[in-house]
Amino acid sequence: MDRMLYVAMTGATQMLNAQAANSHNLANAATPGFKADLNQFRSMPVFGDGFASRVYAMSERPGFNLKPGAFQTTGRDLDVAVESEGWIAVQAPDGSEAYTKRGDLQVSVNGVLSTGAGEPVLGNGGPIAIPPSETLQVGSDGTISVRPIGQDAKALAAVDRIKLVKLAPDRLAKGEDGLFRLQDGATAPADASVRLVAGALEASNVNAVEALVQMITLARQFELQVKMMETARSNDAASTQAMRIA
Repeated sequence: MDRMLYVAMTGATQMLNAQAANSHNLANAATPGFKADLNQFRSMPVFGDGFASRVYAMSERPGFNLKPGAFQTTGRDLDVAVESEGWIAVQAPDGSEAYTKRGDLQVSVNGVLSTGAGEPVLGNGGPIAIPPSETLQVGSDGTISVRPIGQDAKALAAVDRIKLVKLAPDRLAKGEDGLFRLQDGATAPADASVRLVAGALEASNVNAVEALVQMITLARQFELQVKMMETARSNDAASTQAMRIA
């Protein structure tokens, strides 16, 4: 009975892990630029001193879904969507350079241009600082222009330029912070061919309906694994009783 019980136990455990990954995707269905995590199951032999006669279930993240999200027009001056394979360079919480599709930009109380998640947006020489101004515009090439306080509408001054990069999908790695980096740890050079769409956001590529269906499916599979464990316990009890009678 131990094989049946062990397989069912590991299956139930991994179902909970898969449910956590699916719930994470569902929670970010409304997060701009979010890329869904993929999940898959496979069996793994238990290796040891003897013959590998036991297996266990394993849930793993083989990658992420880079399918573009739909562009949603917002009309907000600081909302930008990155076209094609382009990415916005930001400063990660650990100080390293990372990349994101999240374009709901904002100016912090310290005057630093950042994403909606709070990561500073990088320019030509580091995080972009915005001086006091009456208006702020983002060009299609990432140029940040402001109208200084007290100046007329034509007095626009270029402050900096958002670092836009183009990354090959097979070189990307996604961190636990939701940001993307190059697998070798290098930083990508700025690419002048990348364009932004101002007044729009790229939506999350999570399909909420599919995620909800997957949640129900995983819950039923978890219940099945629990029933298998209960069956193993019942069979063990029945076998013990039969041996006592004998």
